[in-house]
Amino acid sequence: MRTLVHLSDLHFGRVDPALLDPLRDLVHRIAPTAVVVSGDLTQRAKSEEFEQARAWLDTLPEPQIIVPGNHDISLYNVFRRFVLPLDRYKRYITDDLDPVYIDDEIAVLGVNTARSLTFKDGRVNKEQVAKIRETLSGLDPKLTRVVVTHHPFDLPAGSEESDLVDRAGMAMDVFKDLGVDLLMAGHLHLSHAGNTQARYKISEYAALVVQAGTATSTRGRGEVNSFNVIRIERERIEVDRYGWDTVHEQFQVMATEKFMRAGNVWTEQAEGLYAAGI
Repeated sequence: MRTLVHLSDLHFGRVDPALLDPLRDLVHRIAPTAVVVSGDLTQRAKSEEFEQARAWLDTLPEPQIIVPGNHDISLYNVFRRFVLPLDRYKRYITDDLDPVYIDDEIAVLGVNTARSLTFKDGRVNKEQVAKIRETLSGLDPKLTRVVVTHHPFDLPAGSEESDLVDRAGMAMDVFKDLGVDLLMAGHLHLSHAGNTQARYKISEYAALVVQAGTATSTRGRGEVNSFNVIRIERERIEVDRYGWDTVHEQFQVMATEKFMRAGNVWTEQAEGLYAAGI
């Protein structure tokens, strides 16, 4: 089994400092295989915000799979936005915009969906999808395949369609061929887990989608600060959502969702069926 801690939308520059130490300590106790951060490390892509984000990330376990979000591109500095859109991100966080972690059970691929030509929307392009194909094609088919982006491939009920990553359909057709199992994202400040079956009518294929809320930002959207712990086996994935308990001033498990794979289709399982291994 492999364990991923899924953090998103940290937004240094607008963080609640009371959450930082408890979250760091809990992540160490969980002892994940890898820490995944799905974008928006900063609020306004300022140097001091990236410095704060880098300093805090350095206190977390490694390896870390980190991708940028739209807030990690300068908003008001036109030169930086269009000429050096992710210069500070690459200087302080990582110059690898498409990071990869592979072991003998999982393959986790980060993909940069942040773009300077739009204020909040994102996209995936053909070159990135080709790189995913190249990386995954030669791997053992038994590995669980994970793709991490900031902008989501699916949406919780009530979300705006514009929040969906652009060219999602093109990418999903390739993901089906590659057997991508799990799509992890942020951006919405809302937690969600489900599969892609309703949105993408792809025969005999439905990936699991796991959306993280904001782990540390004060910019909540009606949901407490939260993050995910994802436990991965070949045929089963369990998602624990941790939320901030203001009374006890700690993160607590608020919900657990369990999914099983049949062929290339991931579906949520009732507790009784999961426990029985059916």
